[in-house]
Amino acid sequence: MIDTRIVFMGTPDFAVGVLKSLLQHQYNVVGVITAPDKPSGRGRKMNQSAVKKYALEQQIAVLQPTNLKDKNFLEALKLWDANLQIVVAFRMLPKAVWQLPALGTFNLHASLLPHYRGAAPINWAIINGETKTGVTTFFIDEKIDTGEIILQEEVLINTTDTAGSLHDKLMEVGSELVIQTVKCIQEGTAKTIKQPDVVGKPAPKIYKDTCKIDWQQPIDTIYNKIRGLNPYPGAWTLLDNAGEQIEAKIFNAAKEVTHHHYNTGKLITSKKELKVAVQDGYISIDEIQLPGKRKMKVVDLLNGFTFHKGAKMH
Repeated sequence: MIDTRIVFMGTPDFAVGVLKSLLQHQYNVVGVITAPDKPSGRGRKMNQSAVKKYALEQQIAVLQPTNLKDKNFLEALKLWDANLQIVVAFRMLPKAVWQLPALGTFNLHASLLPHYRGAAPINWAIINGETKTGVTTFFIDEKIDTGEIILQEEVLINTTDTAGSLHDKLMEVGSELVIQTVKCIQEGTAKTIKQPDVVGKPAPKIYKDTCKIDWQQPIDTIYNKIRGLNPYPGAWTLLDNAGEQIEAKIFNAAKEVTHHHYNTGKLITSKKELKVAVQDGYISIDEIQLPGKRKMKVVDLLNGFTFHKGAKMH
């Protein structure tokens, strides 16, 4: 079996789960590459990536290049003398980086490739109403998420899953798949499969316009969008409350398929319930966030917020 010296590349919490698994299995991670610190929050305090925080806790060397083709970065990377690189939720790598190690560079992607190539595969799988997704390991090539597949594992999507709960399931299954992939590479038994020449379902980066709820759409489409954007970045809508336009984010919600006589977008409220009338029934809101406020349970909002007659979502 080949000894491995691994460089790990990643940024968010999803990648942390995989890095933890590598260390728990006592793999030799000689260095970590992650995104540069960036200002965030009201105070614009410099914030470290989740991967950097964890790597420093584990006393692993960290590089944070802004330019992956920078000569100084490439020289520093070569000094780590890695023979395998693992990428999880990072950036597109230049050839000078991914071709460097003798055993190659492989990526863990949170979908069953070739479907959902791109930046937001977990969100889009739920938004599109999929009943299954999965994780894929593949060797990186010149394009995005198109390299030869090493291993795949299917994961079912429940009707109540959110992007958050599916993220956690895929992180756990993906961590195990990465360990299996490293073992195959070490043992020389990795057999790759060329991805089919088809255009799969896309998973592009999500922008604010993507997140706006269209209450004219079918109830399942609305429900899937809300859970596919929960907890981040959150589906949003305009609340028209007696002429005041309030931008509200909706997180947890349920659907109720039934007939009614209300106009689409009409709000139905009681002491404990906030429902929006849609084509095929109601979207019952459980968790909401108003501007400048923290997200809260609807029952708490109803205690101190007045919904005027004729209030609606649009």
